[in-house]
Amino acid sequence: MVTKHARASTPHHRRARRLVLWGGTGVLIVALAVGAATILRSPSTTTSTTTTVAVTTTTVVHNFTLSAVGDTELGDTPRVPANPAAYLAPIESSLAASLVFGNLEGTMTNAASSKCSPTSTECYAFRVPAAFAAIYRGAGFTVLNSANNHSHDFGAQGAADTTHAIEAAGIVQAGLPGQIGVAHVGTTKVAFVDFAPYWNTNNLLDLPVAAQLIARAKTLANVVVVYMHAGAEGTSADHVTRTTETYFGENRGNEYAFAHAAINAGADLVLASGPHVLRGMEWYRGHLIAYSLGDFANYYDFSAGGTLDLSAVLHVTLSSTGSYVREWLTPVRLSASGQPFVDPTRASIAFVNTLSRQDFGAAGAVIKPDGAIAPPAG
Repeated sequence: MVTKHARASTPHHRRARRLVLWGGTGVLIVALAVGAATILRSPSTTTSTTTTVAVTTTTVVHNFTLSAVGDTELGDTPRVPANPAAYLAPIESSLAASLVFGNLEGTMTNAASSKCSPTSTECYAFRVPAAFAAIYRGAGFTVLNSANNHSHDFGAQGAADTTHAIEAAGIVQAGLPGQIGVAHVGTTKVAFVDFAPYWNTNNLLDLPVAAQLIARAKTLANVVVVYMHAGAEGTSADHVTRTTETYFGENRGNEYAFAHAAINAGADLVLASGPHVLRGMEWYRGHLIAYSLGDFANYYDFSAGGTLDLSAVLHVTLSSTGSYVREWLTPVRLSASGQPFVDPTRASIAFVNTLSRQDFGAAGAVIKPDGAIAPPAG
């Protein structure tokens, strides 16, 4: 049996096998469907008598479902699951939705030139075969994020190969510089604008430029979902500090300030991962912010135990205008191999509730025992 190591992270490097690991996984589901507006006009006459023009506008608002999870990686070539589809099978039914989002840690490439030197003990670069893109699609994923510190683990070639693999599998990619991913649910367009604190992704450290990109997405789609890969890492990083967070000397941004700025700029929902543990959830101006969905899958790459094993699938139902309809959480636990399973003990619910209450008070999201997330008061 392979022994799991902890990894720590340095700027643009994988966390040196850490003593602290990403803990929870979040999957978010949003159901949305929108009907087109119809305008009926009666023809006007050419007589001197004024003709009344009857105008009738009918807008039918439907719902669509989005499932969202946190950090996912299926190993590091040559150490990958013999059957990656079977590895994700236990959680696949919980991902089912119109749209399924996840953060892709690492690359899908055969490129050999890594960002890490051969003798490095604190740098980690991840890659899996390009064929794994079809595994993600088969499990239900329709949108994958590349705004993180592993999208360029194998340089420009690895990033380009990954983009090609994702697109060839019929998955929408988001997060590279200037990139807005647009997915379609019927006639509804959903834009994904993803950020991380790096120059080779959409950069969350530049708030004015980030706000402009979110505003741009609002002109392209009915609904805008913003993702941020931010914050410190590990068991001691489960709280939202409302200050700039660092990890191994690297500026990982201010999650609280960025999330609020994103909603002010037009985001309908804000998702996050990066700390590798679950964090609390907050309601802000009627929109949900999930500050960390934690780990979703990691094949023998991270430490385990305690809150590091807790994960979740976040389900969100939104209208075609981006307004709240319904949200709920499926509690997940990771096995020793980093494989996700639905957790019958529902430990993630109690954990996230505690963090939400401590960090956000009355604005914190409340998750009921059945997983339903209570709407904001009023």
